[in-house]
Amino acid sequence: MNLRDNALTILQQTSRTFYIPISRLPLQLQEAVASAYLCMRAIDEIEDHPTLDNFTKAKLLRNISLNLQAAVESSTIDDFSLDLSLHQKNLLPEVTQRVGEWALLAPPSIAPRVWDATAAMADRMAYWAESNWEIQTESDLDKYTFSVAGAVGLLLSDLWAWHDGTKTNRLHAIGFGRGLQAVNILRNHRDDRGRGVNFFPTGWQAKDMLFYARRNLILADYYTESLSKGPALDFCRIPLALAHGTLDVLALGKEKLSRSDVMALVEKITA
Repeated sequence: MNLRDNALTILQQTSRTFYIPISRLPLQLQEAVASAYLCMRAIDEIEDHPTLDNFTKAKLLRNISLNLQAAVESSTIDDFSLDLSLHQKNLLPEVTQRVGEWALLAPPSIAPRVWDATAAMADRMAYWAESNWEIQTESDLDKYTFSVAGAVGLLLSDLWAWHDGTKTNRLHAIGFGRGLQAVNILRNHRDDRGRGVNFFPTGWQAKDMLFYARRNLILADYYTESLSKGPALDFCRIPLALAHGTLDVLALGKEKLSRSDVMALVEKITA
């Protein structure tokens, strides 16, 4: 099995939301987007790890960031290796331990943009880990959702432009990322509170975060509607539809979309 096929296998194991749209992309674009997603999933697993302390999280994230900043065309997997103790290695999932492979999956002409975006996000995650994700105001929430998702929207816009010259509104691209992240915050709120983290600004209830998510998903709708028929539109429609669907069921008091709901939405979009 080559690296691309193996990456898709790992992707399928880690995200039902993004595996389908990534697997449908043209080959080079698929490699670029899969590389970006898996690199960012690798650092996300560190940020969200239930047992690593915040100091260790920040140290590992900055280690990854520095390795990516030092990457060059001749870099090898070993150049991205993490300085892990045996205990840490046993704690971290495969997707994180193989971050160097995912970094090298991107085509050389776009790989530096993927490395830069992942390095910057890892540094931002390290900051939030050190501050224990202290979010008191909506401005703090905007900073956090940009750090871990709005910037992903910008990267996607750059990947579309690299592939076929597609031009997008970058503020709407940020809204696309923020909206998806806000839905994740709502969906995972109970679990996050269980590990001592609260992404809701002071005084906010679920209805406030629901409004914040819907406001950003309006920008995500604008972003998607502006895309011409092609790979970028095919990619964006699926996670956006799932985000809207998840908000609808959360508003009804359910925890998440059922698997059958997900498949029905995907089938409706891809038919």
